[in-house]
Amino acid sequence: MPEETSLFRLYLMRLLYLLNFVFLGLNVWPSIIHHQETWDPVKGVAFSFWAALSALSALGLRYPLKMLPLLLMQLLYKVIWLLAIALPMWPAVRSTGLTKAMVGGIPADLIVIPWSYVLANYVKHSGDRWRSTPAPQS
Repeated sequence: MPEETSLFRLYLMRLLYLLNFVFLGLNVWPSIIHHQETWDPVKGVAFSFWAALSALSALGLRYPLKMLPLLLMQLLYKVIWLLAIALPMWPAVRSTGLTKAMVGGIPADLIVIPWSYVLANYVKHSGDRWRSTPAPQS
């Protein structure tokens, strides 16, 4: 049986969810609500994604482990952005606020995510079935 996630780790997760909810929300939602011009579709997707991430982070305050895929997605999109977007143009982006937030967020995600829980519940645990189970024969 996997070890239980510590209360301290649950509070760290809740803190990260709260920071996502508040700071990401304060930056994204006003831009969505009050924008006047037509957005580039890619920028619109990015802002919509961040708005959804901030809103769903509120659920993480109550259910930190059930919302763990949100933190995994957050870590993954930051790492992908760093490797695929930022590194090829590093001299131009290294001192931007976005780069600082993304690069600073990666260690926070790595520290907060309960990796033993991820291993036990997402890697070692059996997946959900792919087919319906046959009805019992009488």
